[in-house]
Amino acid sequence: MQVAKGLGRGINVFFPDLDVKEEETIQEITITELRPNPYQPRKHFNKEAIQELSASIKEHGILQPLIARKSIKGYEIVAGERRYRAAKEAGLEKVPAVVRQLNEQQMMEFALLENLQREDLNPMEEAMAYQMLMNELNVTQEQLAKRLGKSRPYIANYTRLLSLPSFVQDMIANGQLSMAHGRTLLTIKDEEQLKSLLKRIEKEGLNVRQLEKIVQEINQSVSRETKQVKKERNIFFIERETFLREKFGTDVKIKETKKEKGKIEIEFFNKEDLNRILELLAQKN
Repeated sequence: MQVAKGLGRGINVFFPDLDVKEEETIQEITITELRPNPYQPRKHFNKEAIQELSASIKEHGILQPLIARKSIKGYEIVAGERRYRAAKEAGLEKVPAVVRQLNEQQMMEFALLENLQREDLNPMEEAMAYQMLMNELNVTQEQLAKRLGKSRPYIANYTRLLSLPSFVQDMIANGQLSMAHGRTLLTIKDEEQLKSLLKRIEKEGLNVRQLEKIVQEINQSVSRETKQVKKERNIFFIERETFLREKFGTDVKIKETKKEKGKIEIEFFNKEDLNRILELLAQKN
């Protein structure tokens, strides 16, 4: 089986071979007994590609057996879900398969390897594959890049896409938005702004450079607004700190925590001073 051009030759050293071995027995399994691999990271199957494969299966049959494992309700597909889907569309009642005994860990590994070996992964699927590899092998981006013969920025550029909202990821996966456009949108955290920008990209046909300029202007505007709000808040707290210092005759600090919450720190020098402050707090205006 070919290794995907974009993923490097190092991937095969990570997991077991997906190819059927000569000593393995191929058996015919009823298609209704088969279920997809529960660990399948691939979410999008190209309908046209499935139809083309289905037409080929009708004419030539399934040339490469599926790999499956026995389950309580029949069989789970380890490798060959595209062939399974195409066979169903072709109206086949049975498909050739090799049955292996595999645990959950191995099921996950096989699902990942099969996807990495394909040459038509969309950017989001490739990003998920890299992330799964890092999790599975407990390696960093730098370590994974070395093992795959890639640069760390190459791996990072893909995995960063996973921090985008799901609706943006879906557009990248479906080919409605380029990977470069997606990376440019990473700094926009407001979903309404994101949706507005996506509409502009579609309507105005914005290229990446044009989008970068718009995003830069938005971020600069947000930065100015944030600084202004911070300045106004500082004045607000300074005035109240001054009022409280005069009231209690000691140093008082107001500290913000998050979401407009905060705490007031009142300094006292000894127990007597503390009692004095408490008495002032207890007084009614």
